[in-house]
Amino acid sequence: MRPPRNDCFLIAYRLQSYLRLRGNGMNSLFPCLRLGIRLKSALMKIVKMPYGKASIVSIGNELLSGQTIGTNASYLGERLLSIGISVVNSYTIGDEIDLIVRTLNLASSDADIVLATGGLGPTDDDLTRQAFAKFLNSELQLQKELLDKIQKRFTNRNLQMSAKNKIQAYIPASAKALENNLGTAPGIRAESKGKLFFALPGVPLEMKQMFEESVMPELQRFGKGQAVVTRKLKCFGTGESNIAELLGDLMQRGRNPLINCTAGHGIITLHIVATAKDKAQAQQMAEKDEKLLRDILGEFVYGTGEQSLAEVVGEKLAQQNKTIAIAESCTGGTLAKLLTDIPGASGYFTYGWITYSNDAKISELGIPRELIDKYGAVSEQVAEAMARRAREKSGTNFAVGITGIAGPTGASEQKPVGLVYISVDTSNGCETKRFIFPSKDRNSVRLRAAQTALNMIRLRL
Repeated sequence: MRPPRNDCFLIAYRLQSYLRLRGNGMNSLFPCLRLGIRLKSALMKIVKMPYGKASIVSIGNELLSGQTIGTNASYLGERLLSIGISVVNSYTIGDEIDLIVRTLNLASSDADIVLATGGLGPTDDDLTRQAFAKFLNSELQLQKELLDKIQKRFTNRNLQMSAKNKIQAYIPASAKALENNLGTAPGIRAESKGKLFFALPGVPLEMKQMFEESVMPELQRFGKGQAVVTRKLKCFGTGESNIAELLGDLMQRGRNPLINCTAGHGIITLHIVATAKDKAQAQQMAEKDEKLLRDILGEFVYGTGEQSLAEVVGEKLAQQNKTIAIAESCTGGTLAKLLTDIPGASGYFTYGWITYSNDAKISELGIPRELIDKYGAVSEQVAEAMARRAREKSGTNFAVGITGIAGPTGASEQKPVGLVYISVDTSNGCETKRFIFPSKDRNSVRLRAAQTALNMIRLRL
């Protein structure tokens, strides 16, 4: 299919300028035309097109209603940055054909690459393919090969394909399909007015696979002629403002490497973004800054990349051949879950108790009733007793006791919502600390308490 007329003019202009700078005439272009090679293809082989900006469009009514939390845009933004393509804007819109078309026009006015996710399913409210067809001024065409693949996917699972799934085999005539190896929704790749457009599935797993296999290899040619390396440092045990104060001018805007900071549930993530003429130089810059940040922040840094506290603690326990037991009250098993979410946790996690009531603390752990009556279930003394008894009963190297008030009820003036006592017992003694966590909701208190317990263990390993 020949590219649109506007594409030809734009490409010819860019190629003409390039050849003029090289001191060549346009005669070198005519053999390409005589051989029937598409003008755009010729350009792509000779000149690296300046596709340096991208826009992301997240499509789905469920994203607007809060039923689904969108994560695709953040993933795409990070991956694009790694190849020197910056995201200039991101849109979240509903499933409406005209709205999608307007947004594609708006997104492409600021960017060279537009990536849309969502709306490629088989239901009546999945309208992205119809919107792409309207935007491209192109008819939807049934692709028999796609239909056969979708049918085969159902047959291999001994399922009957619904008639509604047939719509997923329709692709705008001027576009091409992107293979989906994890689902039934093919993606779409199209070009219009010198811009690239991609439609990817909304399911994160399918979107990531399609992007990495079908989109990323093509976009890697379109970076800004520079390399971007991003490294992440994970911190715990201090606040975002204190981190900023410690780092000072290192977080100044416009600095290279750029250092960004995000926070959630007590975890501070520092993003080191280094830009250079090649990957090796950018890598060297990022590594230098990482060492500098580690020297400044010390034990606040617990890991890199996507490492969780539980993962780091688990690795340390396994490396040192240590074991751990957990006795939880207010966290209701949250700490045990975080630890056992890590593959191989059976090598170090041995026992876990959820002693939510006073009777459970007494019968399962042997906490003296007199201790609870005197100090209360939420107290330093009971947290310490829980940790000590858990280690005695399990025979582990480490044991943790947690008791507190997750809220929203059960608090008093002396013991507010968010009050948590955490105790870590080892052969070297028992350490118990008092915390008051922000009481946003029960889950946030529980998670913050569990993360804090993991950090206390980390610092003792």
